[in-house]
Amino acid sequence: MRLYMKYRQTDSPPVAAAKASFSTSTAYRIEKDRRLPSQKKAPRGRRRPDPLARVFETEIAPMLKAAPGVRPVTIFEELLRRHPELGAGIRRTLERRIRAWRAIHGEEQEVIFRQTHEPGQRGLSDFTDMGELGVTIAGVPLDHRLYHFRLAYSGFEHAHVVLGGESFVALAEGLQNALWSLGGAPREHRTDSLSAAFCNLDRDAKDDLTRRYEDLCAHYGMRPSRNNRGIAHENGAIESSHGHLKRAIGDALLLRGTADFDDLAAYRGFIDEIASRRNARNAKRIDSERSALQDLPDRRTSDYEEVIVHVTSSGGFTLRKVFYTVPSRLIGHRLRVRLYDDHLDVFVGGTHLLTLPRGRPHPNGKHDQVVDYRHVIHSLRRKPMALLNLVYRDQLFPREAYRRAFDVLRKRLPDKKACRIMVDLLALAHERGCEAELANQLTADLNDGRLPDLNRLRTHFAPDPAQVPNVVVRLAPLATYECLIGTAEIGGAA
Repeated sequence: MRLYMKYRQTDSPPVAAAKASFSTSTAYRIEKDRRLPSQKKAPRGRRRPDPLARVFETEIAPMLKAAPGVRPVTIFEELLRRHPELGAGIRRTLERRIRAWRAIHGEEQEVIFRQTHEPGQRGLSDFTDMGELGVTIAGVPLDHRLYHFRLAYSGFEHAHVVLGGESFVALAEGLQNALWSLGGAPREHRTDSLSAAFCNLDRDAKDDLTRRYEDLCAHYGMRPSRNNRGIAHENGAIESSHGHLKRAIGDALLLRGTADFDDLAAYRGFIDEIASRRNARNAKRIDSERSALQDLPDRRTSDYEEVIVHVTSSGGFTLRKVFYTVPSRLIGHRLRVRLYDDHLDVFVGGTHLLTLPRGRPHPNGKHDQVVDYRHVIHSLRRKPMALLNLVYRDQLFPREAYRRAFDVLRKRLPDKKACRIMVDLLALAHERGCEAELANQLTADLNDGRLPDLNRLRTHFAPDPAQVPNVVVRLAPLATYECLIGTAEIGGAA
């Protein structure tokens, strides 16, 4: 039609129609009414009566005004309760009508303002729960979280497996690992309202943790900041990345064929590999941002919590609802303990004594124990019956085979004899350094229906005389040393 009207300016209707490639009759019809077909078409009216005509303004609109956040399905259920004759078929009509009403009369909604990020300006930290992936270590479910760090500009990521909750120790360790892996520090470190940095159970603890977090940021020249409480999208640069990272880990576990790992180190290496692959995609952008980062200090700052504990006559100390055994020579001593996320370093004075795996109390608040049988076996040999009702008996056995052996011994032998044999087996494992090999022997005996034969096991794990070297020490006569110095010096010394 537009082409016809162009030709019509200079030509007659038949000529203009021919040039526009349609008939003369169409040209005369256009001459009578030049409206477009869409303009001639009358709007379609309703094909059936409006089922909400008598209730929308009188009942539905007042509900929407009184409770702006109410869901359409709730209003639908309330309408059916008041007017059963309306029927369930009005639900979609009601939802469309409510959506249209809210577009005109609804409340103003929050606007999200997208930000422009500068290189080296902001790094973000957060924790995310990993329970849904079903990761296990040697068949045991691993209750853990991921500490996640990300640069807002380049997308550099670092993930660290955290065994406990959102503690300051986990935050300090994960953040410092990320910064040293990156090779620099941003000018601002942003989090949500992490309890690890901003709050705790009482005012004193809150002030203490805030000071420690601020000291941590000051050590790296970063300005601490946080988003408004409960406004997660203000941390969107890392919140959205949580989902991408967890999906990548889930896909990698599916391709791996199993979510079980031999040990925690293997799982941590798996996480590091996934984070490295994701960083490789942004390698150019990350390298360009590195030049804008602040230089790292000469050393890391502390990523542990230090506490003083007292070793009791039970051969250990209790810390955070967990009892830890230590060598009995430390009974009565005060020890300095550095508390990390997954282990404890124990010091007496300035001397490092040992490293213990960190335990966690049970979810119901019940205390737990971290026990090393080597610490108590010498006393247990003098009191073998103490094993029968020992508080931490189940944690005393280093492997499942020992626990199973004790259960079988108790079923077939008197308690006193069963305890004596079990303690001797633990002593044998300690003295001969054959814990794993002895566990295999015990498993074989129990599978064959035999009780452990202590004499046979002692002979089996005894040192082979043919392999013991015969060391002969020849002592030199003392007169030999006098030849090394002069006679005059000997006299002078006398």
